[in-house]
Amino acid sequence: MTGNSQTVPLALLHNLKHNKVLHRRVVFMTVTVEDIPRVHGRDRLTVENLSDGFYRISVRYGFIQEPDIPKVLRLCKALHGLEFDMMDTTFFLGHETLAPSAHHDMPEWRERLFVVMSRNAVPATEFFHIPPGRVVELGSQIRL
Repeated sequence: MTGNSQTVPLALLHNLKHNKVLHRRVVFMTVTVEDIPRVHGRDRLTVENLSDGFYRISVRYGFIQEPDIPKVLRLCKALHGLEFDMMDTTFFLGHETLAPSAHHDMPEWRERLFVVMSRNAVPATEFFHIPPGRVVELGSQIRL
């Protein structure tokens, strides 16, 4: 999963760097929450075959809708013939840990508040309804 559909996800780069493997099928998935209440089902999903086992999936939700990735993967099969077995699918997620910086571009209390809010955010597995046992998180630390 990646926040930017036009770049290679850091999780993939970290996996290549540390494990030196590239899987037979790689899917880049981007989920966007739009500034409208609902995105109709027929406009929700775009699947693009990039080549040689690489795919790009773009998913759109409205701001009152709840993202559900397993449901999206079932739609991929129904609408595009791209099949996923949840027990054979691994989700690679980037996990960023935020830390206050030594050089404050914003007031220190705001940085600390932002760090606390980030730590208390709903985990991606829960937000996207991804089975926790199917996730590999590759992390990095970011100084604000």
